[in-house]
Formats: sequence, structure tokens, C-alpha cells
Amino acid sequence: MHYASLYEAKSINRTLFRNRIMVAPMTRISASETGVPGKKMQDYYSRFARGGFGAIITEGIYIDQAWSQTYAFQPGIVNEEQLSGWKNIVEKAHQNGARVIAQLIHAGALSQKNIYRPDSAGPSAVKPKGQQLEFYHGSGEYRTPQALSEEQIHDIISSFADSAERAVSDAKFDGVEIHAANGYLLDQFLTDYTNQRTDGWGGSLENRLAITLEVIRAVRSEIGAEKVLGVRISQGKVNDFHHKWKEGEAEARTIFGLLADAGVDYIHVTEYKAWLPAFENGDKSLVELAREAAPETVIIANGGLDDGETAEKLLGMGADFVSIGKAALANPDWPRKVSSGLPIHELPGDILSPVADIKEKERF
Repeated sequence: MHYASLYEAKSINRTLFRNRIMVAPMTRISASETGVPGKKMQDYYSRFARGGFGAIITEGIYIDQAWSQTYAFQPGIVNEEQLSGWKNIVEKAHQNGARVIAQLIHAGALSQKNIYRPDSAGPSAVKPKGQQLEFYHGSGEYRTPQALSEEQIHDIISSFADSAERAVSDAKFDGVEIHAANGYLLDQFLTDYTNQRTDGWGGSLENRLAITLEVIRAVRSEIGAEKVLGVRISQGKVNDFHHKWKEGEAEARTIFGLLADAGVDYIHVTEYKAWLPAFENGDKSLVELAREAAPETVIIANGGLDDGETAEKLLGMGADFVSIGKAALANPDWPRKVSSGLPIHELPGDILSPVADIKEKERF
């Protein structure tokens, strides 16, 4: 077997994973218009389980009927029909030996389409940088969001917790991942230029991270001590690729330490190339910084891990698991190919364009 360390079984909390290889969360906007996952999504996710992945982290799932929806045809987890669709997906993946983790998201100011509300909301009334993403049915500039009230912030925290409970109890997910990365709501609170609040949710780093920590605690309270709970974190954003945390390595260590102390089982770190130094004035990657700051917490590495050699390298840098994105789309049997030394296909350019929905020609 090639790259044997990738294929060692490992537990997160009390859940055993058959190997260290996960499918990264990827937005595929292929639910119904009302957010119901159907047969196409079931086939899409089950192919990764059949292909040997130890776990699948879903695309971002919206959590309420207020402002959380991010994109058209995005799946939700707010009603019985949506839950039923997810339950079918999870059951099929389990039959093929893979764990499934539900990634829960709130769009905040980056909402491009919302069937429940005509406007958007964020930490502050700050118009997002950049243009809406055309491959997710967006066009033009983002709207200026309304600033969330104290009551609305607490409603969002409750919605994360309630959706997490539905995910593990009703849809039978093995755990949940809180999406605090890539420019969406929780990251908007963390980022100083999108969070101009002067109350307890803004200002200092600790205040800007507070909503994420409160979400983690609320979710843990709902799902219990034994279910898997993770958080995804990044510097870059879908509308600001090159953003860096201002205080560099010191800020990274503080963030990772606070996330671990809040009670997550894992921290999912994503960068464009996960092995590179995270800051110009430092020599450590985010994975290495997370490992140092959260020594007892599982670390998942994501970003450019297209081949077995690179993926195994990240385990040597401190990651416990790796998550594979575009390479998994091109190779839903990536774990089996890599272990056997078979060639890895490149992702065809037309899979994620002109729209990033699931295509019939993808290998199910």
C-alpha cells in the first residue's frame, strides 16, 4: 500500500473513522429551489463513500428561514422535507462505510439568493468587497446588509444549535461542522473591516470571535458530549482571497486556542496551499500553528492536497486528517487510486462552470 499513514483508522471524540481522508465541503447548488436534497445529491455523495473516503463533510447547509441562505439551490435543514433528503444521503453513505458530517453555514452579508428574505444581514452595515459569484448564480455587487441586533444575534446562535440537533438526531449525521471560514457570517464577525461594532461582539479579537465561541458552546449543549463537533476556519474569503490576520502568528495561536477551549473536537484549517507558511514574517503553516495552540484537538488540513505525497506530508506537519476538494471531484475513488499507485485525473474545467451544480457526466 502506498502512503500507509493516510489509511490508518482514527477516532474523533468517540467516532471511529476508517482512514484519515475526508471529502472537503464543496458548494454544488444542486438541491431543489426550496432547499431539498434529492436523488442527484444522494448519488453524488454516495460515490465518495464507495470510493473509499473515511468521511464526507457536506457543502454548507443553511440553518434558518431568516438570513442564513447563501445561494440559490442550496440545501437547508430547517423542515421535514429537507431532513428526509439528508437522512437518505447519510444512510446511503453509511452503507458504504463512510462517516458524514453536516457543515452548517450562515451567509451573513454574502447572501446571493434567499427564498425567505429579500435583504441580507451582517455584523455591521458594510457592503462586501467584490462581485457575487456567477458560478453560484450570482451577478453584480453584493447588497449592503443591515446590522444585526442583539436579539437577532442570539436567534442565530440558537438556529445553529437547533439545526445541529436536527442533523444528528433526525438525519443521523455523525457530527456537525460550524462554518466560520471563507467570509461568511461568523468570519464577518471575526474580520475587523466587516465588523465595526462597538458592543461586546466587536472591537477586540476576543469580542469578534465571541459569536463563534457561543455557537460552539450552544451546539455542544444540544448535541451532547459524544457527537463530533468541528469548526472550519480560514484567512482568505470567497470575496477576498488574500486576506491575512493582522497580528500574524500570534493572532492565529489565540484563535486556535480559544476555539479549542470552547469545546470543539476538531479544527478544520483551510488555505490555498496548506503546507506553505501562513504569514510573510513567519515560517509556520496554519496547520502547524493550530497544532501548537491546540495540542489536544484534532486538526484537519485542507488546501491543494491533490496527491498522496502532499496529503501525507500534512500528516507529518501536524494534521490528523486531510480533506480533499477538487481532486475528489475528479477522482471520487481518490483513496483507492492513491493506495494502489494509480494516476489521478485532473478536474475538467467544465465541471464547475458555467455553474457549479452537479453534472450528469460526473462519475457516480
